[in-house]
Amino acid sequence: MEIRFARRMSRMQPSSIREILKVTENPDIISFAGGLPAAELFPVEDIRHAADRVLSELGSRALQYGVTEGIPPLRDHIATEMAVRGVSCAADDVLVTTGSQQSLDLLGKIFLDPDSVVLTENPTYLAAIQSFQCFEARFVAAPTDDDGIDPEAVDELASRVKPRFLYVIPNFQNPTGRTLSASRRRALYEVACKRDLIIVEDDPYGKLRYRGSTVPPIKSFDEEGRVIYLSTFSKTVAPGFRTGWAVASKNIREKLVVAKQAADLHTSSLDQLVLARYLSDFDNPKHVERVRTAYGERYAVMEAALAANMPPAYRWTKPDGGMFLWLTGPEGLDSAALLKEALAMKVAFVPGADFFPDGSGHECMRLNFSNSAPDLIREGVTRLSALCARHAEKAVAL
Repeated sequence: MEIRFARRMSRMQPSSIREILKVTENPDIISFAGGLPAAELFPVEDIRHAADRVLSELGSRALQYGVTEGIPPLRDHIATEMAVRGVSCAADDVLVTTGSQQSLDLLGKIFLDPDSVVLTENPTYLAAIQSFQCFEARFVAAPTDDDGIDPEAVDELASRVKPRFLYVIPNFQNPTGRTLSASRRRALYEVACKRDLIIVEDDPYGKLRYRGSTVPPIKSFDEEGRVIYLSTFSKTVAPGFRTGWAVASKNIREKLVVAKQAADLHTSSLDQLVLARYLSDFDNPKHVERVRTAYGERYAVMEAALAANMPPAYRWTKPDGGMFLWLTGPEGLDSAALLKEALAMKVAFVPGADFFPDGSGHECMRLNFSNSAPDLIREGVTRLSALCARHAEKAVAL
């Protein structure tokens, strides 16, 4: 039988992270691979009580269809949270999505034609690449350094390739953990105004800062409605809710609503109602503080273990928040090949090449520290460092 798949499938590849996670389900493997929050920190009891109250008080109404934009109490909470983050918006400016991953899919639907250009950081979030590949986009990557994406490079590229939008993760970027500096955020917005460029500001990690000062979102500068702000409750409550949001100008939001209606009608009514009740009845800021403290401690453990064990040929980022750091090895290192050996030593990470739209980054790897206890982090880094030392010796010999 001949099966004729859509042309776009030739460009789409399975997520290397999801494939690695299948292997790391083995409890003997110390995994730095997934972007997983620490499950032992989830507010299980509070959520259970919230669910009981919703079902007891609303009954079958909690299980009914809802409006595409999202339930009003949750959108009200999000608008209040946006004000805390420095962005003034009304509840009507908010679209609730099925995880922030759905926002990426919806943005692809409303903006991208085959061969449309998406401008990104280099490296960038793997699942964003996958999402935009569904629409046969072309990727052009702007260079980054320790202060994030280079606005001057964005200016030059935007003038030349005419991208449909710029996709950027300013806070504790996935995969590098870097933070876009305040001055570059302002400069990036000025470039966007100059080049008539839409910015997609993806901020899943901004509340997870454990040192330094908060930097205002790019959206806080937005006077023209050209910044689309995305975030999620996956990192600040629990990912199982699959609930995120987008804040966008009316003309863009209306298109997103139409695309969402075609995708899933609306995000789960029950999930939204339970989440809204949890946020109103329980102390989520206290929960987030607990998470931030734990992740800061785990990052410090990983940083100390790397400093004590990793050979001199390797360097790594030192994030101020989030869930990842970025390890770069000597030239010629093949981190995908190294992963196969690491799995034999029962430690896992994500090879770097999949995060680069241009296919570079073979010497890099992403390490997650949020989902492992300190003792496991120390042991995992010890195993990985021994393996990296052997590969560094091989690179020198070559």
